[in-house]
Amino acid sequence: MRAQQDHRVTDPWLILAAAVLGGLGLLNLVSLGMADLAVRHGMFVVLGIGLLFVVSRVRLTELPRIAWTVYGIAIGLLLAVPVLGVTINGARRWLDFGLFTVQPAELAKIAVVLALATLLARSYRIGRFLLGLVIAAVPAVIVALQPNLSSAIVIGATAGLMLVLARVPLLPLLPLFGLGVAALPLAVLVLRPYQLSRVHAFLTGARDADGPGWAAMQADIAIGEGGLFGMAREPLYGLRASYLPEREHDLAFASLVHGWGLVAAIVAIAAILVLVWRCATAARLARSREAALISSGVAVLFGLHAVVSIAVNLSLMPHTGLPIPLLSYGGSTAVVHLAALGFVLAARRDGVQRPLWAPPPKRRQHPRLVRSGAFGLTVGLIGMSMTAWQLQVARGDELRLQGEHQMTRCIRLPAERGVITDTSGVPLVRNGTEYEARVVPGLFPDKDERAREQLADVVGVKRAEVDKAIREGTELSVRVGRIPPNVARQVAEAKLPGVLVVPSERRSYPYGEMLSTMLGFVGVADEGDMERWPNIALGATVGKSGLERQYDAVLRGVDGKQCVYVDPGGRPVAAAERVDPIAGHDLRLNLDLSMQRVATKALAKAVRTSPGDLGAAIVMDARTGAVKTMASVPSYDNNVYSPPVDMDELRNVGKGPGLPMFNHATQVAAPPGSTFKIVVASANMKYGALPPGQVIPTGGAYTYGGHTFNNWKPMGPHNMFQAIQWSDNVYFYKLAAQLGPQKIANVARHLGVGSPTGIDLPGEASGFLGTPKTVSEIGGHWYPGSTVLMGIGQGTVTATPLQLSRWTVGVGTGKMITPQLAGSYGGAQNIPIASTEPKRLPFANKLGPVRKGMRKSAAEGTGGQLAKLPITAMSKTGTAQDPSAPNGGTHAWFSALVPADNPQLVVTVMVRSGGYGSAVSGPVVTRILEHYLKNRD
Repeated sequence: MRAQQDHRVTDPWLILAAAVLGGLGLLNLVSLGMADLAVRHGMFVVLGIGLLFVVSRVRLTELPRIAWTVYGIAIGLLLAVPVLGVTINGARRWLDFGLFTVQPAELAKIAVVLALATLLARSYRIGRFLLGLVIAAVPAVIVALQPNLSSAIVIGATAGLMLVLARVPLLPLLPLFGLGVAALPLAVLVLRPYQLSRVHAFLTGARDADGPGWAAMQADIAIGEGGLFGMAREPLYGLRASYLPEREHDLAFASLVHGWGLVAAIVAIAAILVLVWRCATAARLARSREAALISSGVAVLFGLHAVVSIAVNLSLMPHTGLPIPLLSYGGSTAVVHLAALGFVLAARRDGVQRPLWAPPPKRRQHPRLVRSGAFGLTVGLIGMSMTAWQLQVARGDELRLQGEHQMTRCIRLPAERGVITDTSGVPLVRNGTEYEARVVPGLFPDKDERAREQLADVVGVKRAEVDKAIREGTELSVRVGRIPPNVARQVAEAKLPGVLVVPSERRSYPYGEMLSTMLGFVGVADEGDMERWPNIALGATVGKSGLERQYDAVLRGVDGKQCVYVDPGGRPVAAAERVDPIAGHDLRLNLDLSMQRVATKALAKAVRTSPGDLGAAIVMDARTGAVKTMASVPSYDNNVYSPPVDMDELRNVGKGPGLPMFNHATQVAAPPGSTFKIVVASANMKYGALPPGQVIPTGGAYTYGGHTFNNWKPMGPHNMFQAIQWSDNVYFYKLAAQLGPQKIANVARHLGVGSPTGIDLPGEASGFLGTPKTVSEIGGHWYPGSTVLMGIGQGTVTATPLQLSRWTVGVGTGKMITPQLAGSYGGAQNIPIASTEPKRLPFANKLGPVRKGMRKSAAEGTGGQLAKLPITAMSKTGTAQDPSAPNGGTHAWFSALVPADNPQLVVTVMVRSGGYGSAVSGPVVTRILEHYLKNRD
């Protein structure tokens, strides 16, 4: 039975394999939505099959004449290409005959096979060998100059293999092949730039979207996504497939896997192998050497095309423009290769029908290594099938995600930011009341006149504005108009396709300058913000300063997104996933707005009526650290920073005097002056340098180390209580000299001097606590007089008003508190924000005498103006000299605790360069306490 099958005149297996390849090519084109190309391809396949049957009837005695005729026609057409050819994608390879185009390079391939088979069928002669090289070189060179390097290489490789098949002795072949291998590095001299870039992309594995590695990356995605049975039946397959370049031609194998899976690809490979093996079988059945060489040469053509093209599709070779005959779209390729199969059938028919004319088996010379070559090709294509399968197994999930990602673009749907309120729920920050109506051009039925009219009517704009927005929009979504909340609801309810309603990201700060340095502002996320919050979307609005920044994670919420599928040009074509935004949490502060208003007004008056350039006022709960008021004058209007930013206004912000962009309570450090004396007195109580009740002479000045240090006025002998009461400089000069800087510094550190307070605001200044060590670290020198000046809070000591407020509480209560502005979040849920528990000082039980002095100060000393209030108090004033002050004046400090027996509130005020503490800052403290006493529960 096998003998009968092998000796049939025709070869149904060969015809079936060709039909299967052509059918798979049609299937690929149809699934890609290329119906016109599919019809043309089908017509060429039918034409080619017809030509196959015509050629299969050729008598082999006519082969020499046919071979040289075909060769001559091929050379003539190739020579006509530079003159009459058409240029496509930068290469001139085609001749246009009106209804169809012809690529002569495809005809040249079979022409070389026919000519060499005719020439080499006779016995070997060196002249024939050299003539054969010329016959192959002429079309190869012409084709390479088109440029069509891949076809030129195929012609050259086919010619070389024909020499092997024709049993040309190895002696002339080995030098020829060696010369070819040695010349490979010189190929860079003749390669075009785009060809070099393809080689470079292959060697480096580059997969840039704009580079030559793009095709390789898309082929990987197509094969990885395809799986066993492909994606052609999925609704979005056409869009996915559009990302694969040359999917109908050079990358048809990857496209077939993408659409119909690895199973279809294996069928295609099996069909190719059937063709190759049937050609090899025909070569062994052929009666003449010419017929045998033609059959084996056709096997070489199919095998070379398949191996190179599939290797390119699998990124095993640099990208080349080489199709798989019949599977890839191409009329010239299909017709020529089907005609070539006709010669194979003719050879088979002749061998089967005329066995008596065949040479005896002993004299018959079959083509050299034809079966070994077919076997090697089989192993290679099976290996490539395994490579494709391994790609799907190892990287399938990754490539599917990559494919999904490249065709998806997402429009950010901003979450509404949480509102910030004071302790009573009064909004201090609001969101803008505007919304934006946006259109995704690719999803909106822009050709539908009625839809445009409806959109314009609902949004409340003119039809011309809608037309202009859609026509001129270059972004993924374009704004049609700004709309109020009631219109936003109407637009959303209309459910127009491709129309989005998104909230404005503008923040409104109704109290402007009064709270700006504390609340801060928002802005579009920059590089630093992206590093701080890696998960935020590009273009998201984030807190840039103040509480907006500190509690950004609480306030910001989670942005949503409306994703769309886009084509390779970035044009939206279909809606994808939608994730609704999650609004941010509201933030409730410990701040008392009415007290803030009073403090700001009183502080502004003190700055305005004094030589001072800036001031700060702090009110805290002395038990918990809850900040009730934080005034900073002068300030700025943070509304100018809210998107969209007004650049003209923005340029003027911060230009005025008094550091308006700074929070003066936390970011401006200055010498604390006499307010530091209670720190020195606390050090005395810890180390016992002077008994607090011991009276020592003071006077108007103190000389130490050859320098004289003045008192603020001449005074009599004082003990520590009286020294605090009247802020006696000389007493504290002497006390500091006895204690020394290190002991003072040890206690000062416990009281937070020189360290940030830990308040929930960014950018807090730490001040400076000078000691011989810290001063030398910054390149300074510690003089004996430095210790004396340290005793009255000048020289190398600086502090912020908030630090002073904190050490006032520490001395007055024996506990250190951590200031905190935010109290809770979550609106009605009112979830408390974790706070730090007060920390008891290790020397708290020794501070009674210091508090006694502070009480005396508030009752009838430098802070005596508090005595008129219906509450007991402790206080300390300060008037600090500072050579670096802008106008050379003294800093006015005043800090008070009430009530004295059980402190509940601390008030601290500083006016830089304002003058005397009691005269300038004292009235501000008094006014704040008056408001507190009037409105307390």
